[in-house]
Amino acid sequence: MSEIKGRIHSLESFGSVDGPGIRYLIFLQGCLMRCRYCHNPDSWRLDSDNLMSAEQILEKAERYKSYWQEEGGITVSGGEALLQIDFLLDLFKKAKERNINTCIDTALQPFTYEEPFFSKFNELLKYTDLFLIDIKHIDDKKHLSLTGVSNTNILEAIKYIDSQNKKMWIRHVLVPGITDDDQYLKETANFIKTLNNVTKIEVLPYHALGVYKWKELGIPYTLEDTLPPTKERVENALKILNS
Repeated sequence: MSEIKGRIHSLESFGSVDGPGIRYLIFLQGCLMRCRYCHNPDSWRLDSDNLMSAEQILEKAERYKSYWQEEGGITVSGGEALLQIDFLLDLFKKAKERNINTCIDTALQPFTYEEPFFSKFNELLKYTDLFLIDIKHIDDKKHLSLTGVSNTNILEAIKYIDSQNKKMWIRHVLVPGITDDDQYLKETANFIKTLNNVTKIEVLPYHALGVYKWKELGIPYTLEDTLPPTKERVENALKILNS
């Protein structure tokens, strides 16, 4: 059987905001969503010349294990990590053999109950300590306008993960005029209240730091005139979502 290799976008040695403790971050290449505020549009394309095996990545990651202490470990992000579920499963199985804490940062867009994905996803759950899940927008039509895809299967995925008693952090990118409406925030809060395994809720303020990548790639950026949210709006969102 040939060795599974992942399409890698980039690696970061010290992450302090993508899961508990200090994390080694693995960004996988490829995403089918087209979020209007994405700061890594260069991660969208599905192909990559940078192919690595789980062993190669874990050897690099473990060089920093002394910094992780009890809470740290590895976080796989993207792009969208679940598009490479075979590689992700291989990576997390081998990580657990090395007693490494595992976390997936995902928008859950590829989730389906259809096979073979669903069986692989259930297997992946066994080796995943934490999910970081970004709820882009609670309203399906608004979600479609913002990301290019529906949120129906995404919300189903969140409910399913919760039913399997897996810990989750819920994240929400606050974009003025798009995702900061109080009514939609309340609807998001009501959805979160139905879940039993959310251990943290984060509000991530919109920023335009990745706009230069859009320009380099020749992709029109539709939020050119959007400013970051004020401190008051961020605090308001946090208060509503944690209500």
